[in-house]
Amino acid sequence: MKALPVLLSALLAGLLFGIGLIVSGMANPAKVLGFLDLAGHWDPSLMFVMGGAIAVGVPAFLLARRRATSLLGLVMHLPAAGGITRRLVLGSALFGVGWGIAGFCPGPALVALGAGYPKAVAFVAAMLAGMLVFEVAERRNRTPREAP
Repeated sequence: MKALPVLLSALLAGLLFGIGLIVSGMANPAKVLGFLDLAGHWDPSLMFVMGGAIAVGVPAFLLARRRATSLLGLVMHLPAAGGITRRLVLGSALFGVGWGIAGFCPGPALVALGAGYPKAVAFVAAMLAGMLVFEVAERRNRTPREAP
């Protein structure tokens, strides 16, 4: 009966994250675009939100690295250090361009969708389409091809 605690934990974490995004104003794309507008009316508030997230996240990851299982007894899946690849750089650049155009990244877009921002509908639809394209491409790469 681990499913219920895991679901409640995920619900609580998502709720806290969403409330944090709403309270900080990060679900509003104008706030994010204001941060990226270095030549105009620059809004540094996103920098403070990121600093707060890093201040909370770094100690949590350091503690998590010492554990074999989560507090709920699940296997830990922490990111492993890897090299910087062309694929990582390309994906990061695409993510940044999308973020700069729309003012959303995935978490705030989902919060904005729930809050009824019309732009979030288009962003989330495009995000889901991109995830589908990625999944199809990954499956094609994993499937052995027959020689002609």
